[in-house]
Amino acid sequence: MDKLYEGKAKILYTTDNPGVLLSHFKDDATAFNARKRGTIVGKGQINCSVSAHLFRLLEGAGVATHFIDQTAPDEMQVKTARILPLEVVVRNIAAGSLTQRTGLQSGTVLKHPLVEFFYKNDELGDPLVTTDHIELLELATPSQIQQLRELSLRVNSLLQRFFEQCGITLVDFKLEFGIDQTPGSSGGILLADEISPDTCRLWDSNSSDPQARVLDKDRFRLDLGGIEGAYQTVMERILAQPV
Repeated sequence: MDKLYEGKAKILYTTDNPGVLLSHFKDDATAFNARKRGTIVGKGQINCSVSAHLFRLLEGAGVATHFIDQTAPDEMQVKTARILPLEVVVRNIAAGSLTQRTGLQSGTVLKHPLVEFFYKNDELGDPLVTTDHIELLELATPSQIQQLRELSLRVNSLLQRFFEQCGITLVDFKLEFGIDQTPGSSGGILLADEISPDTCRLWDSNSSDPQARVLDKDRFRLDLGGIEGAYQTVMERILAQPV
């Protein structure tokens, strides 16, 4: 295998099959556009296992993803895809940067899910962009933008119901998508990257304490401590639910 790409949380390797890549999940942790760095022990295995379980859930509901199979605790096979340079964030409850930009109080339940697009560009700090910006920069076509919005809302609906069964509130989350490049494919849009405590803001539904309820990377961002235990709790609750 040859290393194809290394990002903040994963390493992609080529395989003997041109349509299949191997994604290795790292224990490295970053926040605030990598200005804060650290290690979360066991994160790679937890995020890989959680992502695999949730990809299976979504595939079963008809959402096309890049997931093929989990081949090791911290590795999965994925389809070859050209990743779109956009992060799609879906918000159900005001938290994080949304409260800073709007003045909404943290914890405010939104009247309907909010979909936001961010330009994946480290040098620019991954800025928030409008659909007009996306078209201007040719990051995606109008048709693709509409598909991304519709797919993200569908994923949100499916994940909300699933997380409720786990005793977890899905506050917000980030998705990435790619164009299928496996040989013989139709070049459709695939849900890619990962779905994990790194990419979701998750609150314990059984706790009302603003700090104790946090089960995601905010424990690392905000120095709340107990990060490994929170990730472990998420994994145990998710894997306990059949898909």
